[in-house]
Amino acid sequence: MDKKMPKEFLWGNSVSSMQTEGGYNEGGKGKSVYDTYQATENSSDWKVGIDNYHHYQEDFDLMAEMGLNSYRFQISWSRVNPLGDGDFNEEGIAYYDQFINELLKRNIQPMICLYHFDMPLNLAQKYNGFLDRHVVDAFARYGREMVKRFGDRVKYWITFNEQNLYSTSEAFKIAGYLKGNKTDSELYQISHHVMLAHAQVTNYIHENTNCQIGGMLAYSEVYPVSPQPKDILYARQIDEFLNHNLLDVFVHGHYSNEVMTYVKNHNIDMDFQEQDKEVIGKVKSDFIAFSYYQSATISSAIVPENTLPNYYLEAGFKPNPFLKVSEWGWSIDPLGFRDVLTKVYDQYGVPMFPIENGIGVRETYNGTEIQDDYRIQYHQLHIQAMMDAMFEDGVSVIGYLGWGLIDIPSSSGNMEKRYGMVYVNRGNHDLRDMKRIPKKSYWWFKNYLNQLKQN
Repeated sequence: MDKKMPKEFLWGNSVSSMQTEGGYNEGGKGKSVYDTYQATENSSDWKVGIDNYHHYQEDFDLMAEMGLNSYRFQISWSRVNPLGDGDFNEEGIAYYDQFINELLKRNIQPMICLYHFDMPLNLAQKYNGFLDRHVVDAFARYGREMVKRFGDRVKYWITFNEQNLYSTSEAFKIAGYLKGNKTDSELYQISHHVMLAHAQVTNYIHENTNCQIGGMLAYSEVYPVSPQPKDILYARQIDEFLNHNLLDVFVHGHYSNEVMTYVKNHNIDMDFQEQDKEVIGKVKSDFIAFSYYQSATISSAIVPENTLPNYYLEAGFKPNPFLKVSEWGWSIDPLGFRDVLTKVYDQYGVPMFPIENGIGVRETYNGTEIQDDYRIQYHQLHIQAMMDAMFEDGVSVIGYLGWGLIDIPSSSGNMEKRYGMVYVNRGNHDLRDMKRIPKKSYWWFKNYLNQLKQN
């Protein structure tokens, strides 16, 4: 078997808008829920990010020099439509128009994510976010407009970052839900409404363009803590309720039989209406995108009886004694990465696209190059695991995108949890000069990609 990486393989960087852009009150941008979040002792606010709004050409030059040919970024919904359901903001659209053209000038393939948790504040306050079908329709309108504007130049699209998180307790924060009781029915309504929004944009793309779109999951391999049958059952159910339930829609156009049976048996009202079946039934995926950072281990013994399977892992998580962890307790498990790639491809037969992978570490710049050998090892081991999935297991993989390869605040707003191969000189409360400084891993990745291209 030919073990050369395909010439068209995408190597890239992946980010969200609120972690990069800044310019929170410029260019006609409306407020998102993130504009209401305040800085804390260990986090920044979301006003500046890494000021990509003013620095993106410099960042694109760094990516091009590294040898990257793909960039997955997010359009800020409230930048292009300040109210979320009102008039479109031409100044915001012009910003992304130039942004995309500058990527293409450097032979970097843009990939657009339409939503990364930053609900327009107006929609959160008026409608409680995705709990209301009005927001589903507003999102579909926004998504269709972005495809009309940029689909001539952007081949790859995703709707929702890590869509399975809307099946966990995280849903109530990331869906713009501001008030309520967080019931099981509300959880399933949010998850279903997000899927309806995904379906409308996906179906529009397939009916009107040659673009490619897929669903995206936050995928953690979940192991049973022991061979005890109930531990094995819980590990399998976590995969079914959080992952396969959505994968079944992404590929086959219907929810999991097991999950729908559970919903019926437990009288959960997920607001599944008759007309929804046709919309969801048309869904197809050109690829399966996912983030992968770590694996997890489940102990059924510490999960309270009658816990919703969606919450098993939150109640029953156990550290894995066989794996090293980062200082934030995230396990390092490249074999889990290979297993996710292979088992999903074996079952669904759709090309795989890992679009987030990386390790967050506290780092300080003191005038000399940051020696981040731990990051080099992390990416090297995960890329090798991916190549094993491709060449040993026969998995079709489109590309590999690292997360935040130019430093950004973490998802909690912590600038000190750094994923980048380029240091950005700012802290949580001190913006300093924002200077971009390549780390040792930057030069390693550049050489690594050059070698792969020559082989």
